[in-house]
Amino acid sequence: MRNHRFRQGTAAVCLSICFMILAACGSNSNNGSSASSSPSASPSAASPSASAAASESAPAAGRTVYPLTIENFTTSGDSGTWVKKNQTFEKAPERVVANTQPIAEMLIRLGLTDKMVGVAALYGDLDPTIKDEFEKIPVLSKDYVGKEPVVGANPDLVLGRADLFADADWGVGTVDGLNELGINTFVNSTGVRGATLDSLYQDISNIGQIFDIQDTATAYIDTLKVRAETLKSKFAGSPKQTFAYVSDNGEGGINTYSGYVDTFQGDVLGLLGLTNAFADVEESSISLEQLIAADPDVFLLSWYSGSPDSQTTLDSLYKNEQLKDIKAVKNKQVYVIDFNAYWGYGDQIIGAVEKLAGELTAQ
Repeated sequence: MRNHRFRQGTAAVCLSICFMILAACGSNSNNGSSASSSPSASPSAASPSASAAASESAPAAGRTVYPLTIENFTTSGDSGTWVKKNQTFEKAPERVVANTQPIAEMLIRLGLTDKMVGVAALYGDLDPTIKDEFEKIPVLSKDYVGKEPVVGANPDLVLGRADLFADADWGVGTVDGLNELGINTFVNSTGVRGATLDSLYQDISNIGQIFDIQDTATAYIDTLKVRAETLKSKFAGSPKQTFAYVSDNGEGGINTYSGYVDTFQGDVLGLLGLTNAFADVEESSISLEQLIAADPDVFLLSWYSGSPDSQTTLDSLYKNEQLKDIKAVKNKQVYVIDFNAYWGYGDQIIGAVEKLAGELTAQ
């Protein structure tokens, strides 16, 4: 599944294959094996004085003690399976590359703009409230960036979307390869199968520890939890509905993506009472026959910067005779979603699902 990656470059058919690629499966001391089940901080050696040692053994609340060991991920062999791997930070990172725009935006919201030396994959609308801050970050590539430009930025940390670390020949390079160069990595757990909304909160908490901004991270997590609970409460009494991810295939039809790997997105959409009709289908691509048989209530139509015009796609979809009896089409419950927000594996998805919630209730 790991090789089903979205590689933007072909104009008309690019969005149609974007779902197929979504199968996401410092110092050289990064290369530890499996960690404990929760992140741990490794205290520094005690100082000569007893008072200083006491201070180090009981740090101020909300402060990180370095070296810090965080449990994270790497891929295992050719299978592309994600397995646990520790990352050890001797100090807070100073030169950071985010492998996608959504992850960079999340770091900005956490007050880390001045730590960033690179960003890539600018495929979605930019949050206007952080536009000025975002423009301070060097853009390594507007598309997905390769390992060479990333290493050339001289980072001490590369972080972001999981599948961009899964292949030595594409993306930012593998976790192990970057670690061997003395570069720490942080794979967002939201991109690993089995992820839930709690995975996002844990990622932010870990980032808070890594950068010694734990209070800021905790406050932001609390804000996101309130927004998520508001959505859940709003839809608590609504009828449950099934959905399918669809995209323009560039030939007047649609492709359907199972979303089997992307449990994080499915969990967040569950706040609205939506269930993925193909959550148990291990193949990325869903046939037209499977789509018709499942008869989902809702279509979520992916859009990204440079993709076919969404209104043109909608018009074509509603005129498609093969789809006319599917409930989502018959009842005009097809909603455009931002690929960048849903498959950025960061906090953007909360705002995107809030937008979808408004459209669902308007319907």
